[in-house]
Amino acid sequence: MKKLSLMAMMAIAALSFQSCGGAKDSKDAADSTNAVKDTSTMAVNDTTGVTGAKGIAVDKDDAKFAVDAANGGMTEVAAGKVAETKALNQKVKDFAAMMVADHGKANEELMAIAKTKNITLPAAPSEEKQKELADLSKKSASDFDKAYVDAMVDGHKKTISMFEDAAKNCKDADLKAFAEKTLPTIKGHLAEIEAIKKGMK
Repeated sequence: MKKLSLMAMMAIAALSFQSCGGAKDSKDAADSTNAVKDTSTMAVNDTTGVTGAKGIAVDKDDAKFAVDAANGGMTEVAAGKVAETKALNQKVKDFAAMMVADHGKANEELMAIAKTKNITLPAAPSEEKQKELADLSKKSASDFDKAYVDAMVDGHKKTISMFEDAAKNCKDADLKAFAEKTLPTIKGHLAEIEAIKKGMK
């Protein structure tokens, strides 16, 4: 019990520190951290090929794509978990389970790439995405399915656009390959959720 209350106090202290200090949300913090990493001080060990901690091993636009993709991926997983329990329509539930599995896998792949490139990724969805998740969670059972499906259609259209841009323009070969490999899955998700939306009318 003592341990639990100590943890609760630490969590409250951390939250109040964030709000008082005007700290950025997780996505903004990751963007800021990556922006100050100096690409010119990259220390690559010739024998191991490992990049030193000071430098970031990619272009700033590539790092931004990684952060945005991670932010979106974590949001998809979180929304999917809510939908798995809250959705009434079985097809929506099944789609949500696919989101958790597919985006969870993509998130892990992206984290592994980011680690090798010294890119800082957000630890949680951005404040904006968390607000969207909170609003979605508050929907009544009868309104939830439509709200989730609409959010998935809109979200996947934006994600496809971001991944198409990255597949064309990423300078880093690994991030470019990740975007190219993940794109067909995201397009498949959009086709599936649009079909579910059509069937709900």
